[in-house]
Amino acid sequence: MNETQLAQQSIAQTLANSAFFAHIREKLFSGSLNQSQVDGLNLLVLSSVEQGLNLQQIAYVLATAYHETARTIKPLEEYGKGKNYDYGKWQINSNGVKYCFKDGSRSSVYTQDECPHLFYGRGFVQLTWRNNYAKAGAKVGADLVTQPDLATQPETAAKIIACGMAEGWFTGKRLADYITDSRCDYVAARRIVNGTDKADLIAGYARIFETALNAV
Repeated sequence: MNETQLAQQSIAQTLANSAFFAHIREKLFSGSLNQSQVDGLNLLVLSSVEQGLNLQQIAYVLATAYHETARTIKPLEEYGKGKNYDYGKWQINSNGVKYCFKDGSRSSVYTQDECPHLFYGRGFVQLTWRNNYAKAGAKVGADLVTQPDLATQPETAAKIIACGMAEGWFTGKRLADYITDSRCDYVAARRIVNGTDKADLIAGYARIFETALNAV
């Protein structure tokens, strides 16, 4: 077992480590963690370790999920099911055929007859657009095109956020652009998901998770 594998094994021990949960319980969860939150954190750590992320990268995945789910650590559906965005509503052409765009380029479409689903945001971090669901599904081994609600299943959602942030699915930016073994910029890492929105706030969460992970 090499040094990286040993480090990942150590991080995985978080799943049974009370010091980790004791730290975040007080710092991030107002002194109380329910079982659903514990289960969600466990899944996120496991998926991150399986993805080969280092400790600080895992901390940022946890911080992102904590923020995006309003600290519930439950995969969510986008509020309003994306009805104000092109990925969340049907267009109608001159022949009365309902269709939706496959991705943000709006260069290709699918019809409602071909696929009855709209691909609004779902998960620990919001996965949107049909093509992104197809790509994510191929990566995590789930048919997210015919069953997009699978993206709200905790196990699948945990794989999506870990793999997606590692590979840059959401904005083209990836964890290794900002967080490596020799460099860590939690503030700039927000660009992986959503520009600079709440970047300082989420960076603060990441530092707390990092301290907790170091308690393992």
